[in-house]
Amino acid sequence: MEKIIIIGGGAAGFFTAINAKENNPNLEITILEKGKNVLQKVKISGGGRCNVTHACFVPKELCEFYPRGKKELLGPFHQFMTGDTFEWFEHKGVPLKIEDDNRVFPEANTSQAIIDCFQNAVDNLGIKVFINCGVNEVYQQENKWVINTKNQQFLADKVVFAAGSSKKVWELCKTLKHSIIEPVPSLFTFNIKDKRLVDLLGISVPNATVKIVSTKLEASGPLLITHWGMSGPAVLKLSAFGARILADKKYQYNVEVNWLSRPTDKVLNVLLNLKKKEPRKTVILKSPFVEISKRLWERFVLFSEIKTTQNWADVKNNQLEKLANQLTKGIFNANGRTTFKDEFVTAGGIDLKEINFKTFESKLHSNLYFVGEILNIDAVTGGFNFQNAWTGGYICAKALSEV
Repeated sequence: MEKIIIIGGGAAGFFTAINAKENNPNLEITILEKGKNVLQKVKISGGGRCNVTHACFVPKELCEFYPRGKKELLGPFHQFMTGDTFEWFEHKGVPLKIEDDNRVFPEANTSQAIIDCFQNAVDNLGIKVFINCGVNEVYQQENKWVINTKNQQFLADKVVFAAGSSKKVWELCKTLKHSIIEPVPSLFTFNIKDKRLVDLLGISVPNATVKIVSTKLEASGPLLITHWGMSGPAVLKLSAFGARILADKKYQYNVEVNWLSRPTDKVLNVLLNLKKKEPRKTVILKSPFVEISKRLWERFVLFSEIKTTQNWADVKNNQLEKLANQLTKGIFNANGRTTFKDEFVTAGGIDLKEINFKTFESKLHSNLYFVGEILNIDAVTGGFNFQNAWTGGYICAKALSEV
């Protein structure tokens, strides 16, 4: 009976184990988890509801959401895609639903549905799960893999690393001659202290365009003002695609925000028309753009040196130009970042050149596999990092079960 050890009791580890055992019941599969609980990221993902995947059903389009791994995942997505994820969970009695923003959650609206599904599957299949079982050493001896933990030694025919973004495990991989792309944070909010944003916590716009000045980095989408500065999908997407560039800048850079995602001249035309059509109305009282809330509008008006009492007729054209610039190309200085500690995602990990993406097997060692975030693959928010775990786990499981 072939023995398989999976290092890491998260989404990728469980999915690999379950599929491998279902494909080949003769395998003896053991999951080793260093923490006292398994599936911790599954539990807290999506605010405790588990954002299982994203409703994007075309492999090439799905790849665009991965700043790292885009090229390598195209083949794997043709084998196991978002539609297959839906089918897999439905078959296990966990129907999924698509929300308005295309994120996908269990219909039960709780991550516990996914955790119970995995726990029941490993119990029914006889997969062993050891907790508090961190791995200290992995090496090959006479065609077997030796895995040493604090309390015991395991022998395996095949080993799967599914330990997520773990520095300790990356160090272990280095002992096996694998190269590690140095990890840097991905998915973080921009720390911005600016008088224009003070006390506007919770205000959002539906579609802003955010750029990092002096780079080609640009992203559009909802933007949210927070305690620390700016967040929301546009900012998080930019932080993911710019993870390495922003790390090189030591998280000090200028951000240009077009709050309306419209050209400056068109916004200026709207303002000039209001000057003609509503000359007696007070500028600060009402935002002419539905996307811009009253409080945010007030802030931009004041920072364009327009007084609270001024009517549209009294505003000079150069003041309107300043206001159009505030709305479409305001510059904000970012200094530092704030990450979501619980849902921490890194850019970095095992160099993708060293992996065969037809099987997720190491190109350096036979019978050694890597799945999930341990690889230098990461995505923007919205269920994409889990889809990488499901796809890699499924393909790896297929390779493991072919004895």
